Amino acid sequence: MLDAPQTPETLLEVNNIEVIYNHVILVLKGVSLTVPKGRITALLGGNGAGKTTTLKAISNLLHSERGEVTKGSISFSGQNIANRDPAEMVRNGVIQVMEGRHCFEHLTVEENLLTGAYTRTQGAGAISADLEMVYNYFPRLRERRKSQAGYTSGGEQQMCAIGRALMSRPSMILLDEPSMGLAPQLVEQIFEIVKAVNENEGVTFLLAEQNTNVALRYAHTGYILESGRVVMEGTAQELRENPDVKEFYLGMSDKGRKSFRDVRSYRRRKRWLA
Repeated sequence: MLDAPQTPETLLEVNNIEVIYNHVILVLKGVSLTVPKGRITALLGGNGAGKTTTLKAISNLLHSERGEVTKGSISFSGQNIANRDPAEMVRNGVIQVMEGRHCFEHLTVEENLLTGAYTRTQGAGAISADLEMVYNYFPRLRERRKSQAGYTSGGEQQMCAIGRALMSRPSMILLDEPSMGLAPQLVEQIFEIVKAVNENEGVTFLLAEQNTNVALRYAHTGYILESGRVVMEGTAQELRENPDVKEFYLGMSDKGRKSFRDVRSYRRRKRWLA
């Protein structure tokens, strides 16, 4: 008799959180999700759905934007992290790669990468080894390592931002809109590297992404947000095969690919019928 497959350990659990900005604007309305250890979880939805706010609630970066979690709980490795300092979150292995890359433009690519190791207590040998690891995942960064980050391309800056996160030796990376502003070929390259890092280094990913099609090809599980609420969840395969996801997010139906006008009309109808 074959043993039943083991359920992965839960690394992150978000339980029914609400987020309010400026004590007035309710952005998240009871969001719950779990992120299994060693997996890639996709947080999907259109612009303004609440994906970035969810990531910032986890990394405790909301206060810088006058936001706060007013209800619910967030736990990482079984510990409540609601009032943790963002720097403490980094030391505990939770790193957020912000939307729009946010490299230090005046520093070289290599200097940017080394800032990711700032909180490390290991010696120079371990940091040099990890720098080589990053260059192996991102050969383009090795070629541009002496270039100022501000003069590199958008794709190179995205690679630099992810590489900088890896230099902190995280257990989990919160990756916000990695495909934004990048050519399709570069998007595939970035996601292939995310997959390799996940499989080879055991880093858990929670990635917020508007590009539902590519995200569901690389993620293990996914959640779809609309207007601050989770409206659908499941394995990546279940979501890819769901008729509503096909039509509403992938522009596909049982009759084949729909035009942009048809999808836009369908979205309008779906919102009215909700």
